[in-house]
Amino acid sequence: MATGTIVINEARCKGCTLCTTACPKGIIQMASGHVNEKGYTPAVLVDPDNACTGCAICAVICPDVCITVYRDVPAGKLQAVMA
Repeated sequence: MATGTIVINEARCKGCTLCTTACPKGIIQMASGHVNEKGYTPAVLVDPDNACTGCAICAVICPDVCITVYRDVPAGKLQAVMA
């Protein structure tokens, strides 16, 4: 199974919630208790079980390009591509 993670640029996030509804794993939530410098409640990744697959659906739907996706590549797959 694919694994990955995301990083959300909270300073750019305007709290539109599109990523929270698009995430198939339901691991993106709106922050509770704080706002960014612009006064918006940003989205945050809540993934204690490392369920993120790096599918990038959240990054594609984000209108402000706040999400960077990192996808893990198994060592065997990388070697096969390079061979």
